[in-house]
Amino acid sequence: MNLTDILAQAGGIESMAKELGIPPAMAKQGADALLPAILGGFKKQAQSGGGVEGLGGLLGQLGGGGLLDSVLGSQPTPVSQGNDVLGQIFGSKDVSRTVAGQAAAQTGLDSGILKQMLPILAMMVAGYMAKQGGQPGESGGLGGMLGNVLGGAMGGGAAPSAGGVGGLGGLGKMLDMDGDGNPLDDIMGMVNKMRG
Repeated sequence: MNLTDILAQAGGIESMAKELGIPPAMAKQGADALLPAILGGFKKQAQSGGGVEGLGGLLGQLGGGGLLDSVLGSQPTPVSQGNDVLGQIFGSKDVSRTVAGQAAAQTGLDSGILKQMLPILAMMVAGYMAKQGGQPGESGGLGGMLGNVLGGAMGGGAAPSAGGVGGLGGLGKMLDMDGDGNPLDDIMGMVNKMRG
């Protein structure tokens, strides 16, 4: 089961569809296209920001499991929190725009809708990881969760394995769109080219 299915089961995809006034099938298609970049962003964050413990701390600061609850609740989603998450994992609005543009090209969906989806999806993923993670340092906690989501590249605080995301089922495949180990590298490269 991939992460889109997990979020759909939790009710997140339907909540997002309602909020944006689009059919759930469209929300799911958008989520499928956007999640690899979001997961790649979390992976990069963990690799550069103190590993799993650092990421666990960051998820807590950003709102922890409450982020997912905010999306699922009946009130409008506080997307500013989602934008904070995106700021942490992507570093710049240019990256968000590029991610949305790439997903639009891939799916044929409107990039404006995809841009609106990004912060909501980022909140869902961060909230889900925080809920699954439990307390930092618990065996299996966030490290185990991230290992599953991000392909074991971060297991036990060791350096990322040479294989990175390769050779994984489900989420690993979803994470790596073009087979090079990290979808975000390509996106960052594209953003830097546009700036140049």
